[in-house]
Amino acid sequence: QVQLVESGGGLVQAGGSLRLSCAASGRTFSSYAMGWFRQAPGKEREFLAAINWSGSSTPYADSVKGRFTISRNNAKNTVTLQLNSLKPEDTAVYYCAAGRLTTKSSHDYAVWGQGTQVTVSS
Repeated sequence: QVQLVESGGGLVQAGGSLRLSCAASGRTFSSYAMGWFRQAPGKEREFLAAINWSGSSTPYADSVKGRFTISRNNAKNTVTLQLNSLKPEDTAVYYCAAGRLTTKSSHDYAVWGQGTQVTVSS
């Protein structure tokens, strides 16, 4: 089973960009689908994007389509979420997750990172 560690969060002004990374340990990373989710205070965890093992399938939430881009590098055991055109409502803790299916449901992801805070100021 992989272990996941996110990085790259921080404080950014509205309209700015951030690049979140998720580093995975273990030799089986390439066999996992990976997802990014976020959770704002008082709100439920929200799906953002997912990517299958080869990168050929990348579903997005409508709220971030065209602004966020997910990618992965199986040689480096990393998955990345590029955040562009950030808005104050994007403020949340961002999590990466690993699972067997490339889905939008958090229930399909068995392994989670600890999260990284993204704060967007207006």
